[in-house]
Amino acid sequence: MSKTAVTIEPASAEPAAASSCCGSCGTGAAATPASAVEAAGHAVFQVQGMTCGHCVSSVTAELKKIEGVTEVAVDLATGRVAVDATAPLADEAVAAAIDEAGYDLVGRLDG
Repeated sequence: MSKTAVTIEPASAEPAAASSCCGSCGTGAAATPASAVEAAGHAVFQVQGMTCGHCVSSVTAELKKIEGVTEVAVDLATGRVAVDATAPLADEAVAAAIDEAGYDLVGRLDG
């Protein structure tokens, strides 16, 4: 059995100048804080007619086609759909996406 030597360099006290990290861990220079995304465009909508997982998938897929949408969360039990985007969401675009998925947009809710 051969032995392999491993040298461990001490960590630098200086931060890296530029990171090519994707930012998913929050340490990359290009990472956008979640609060900035929420502040840009967070809205909750009431959608009528969803009854199953396929409904959730359809609504999610159509909403994610809207430019800037970063996250969609559907609560099937209440019919509430929360959408986060990089910019404020136009009600017309959301209504069109919900309609394309085959469901009815009741309206925008607070929070």
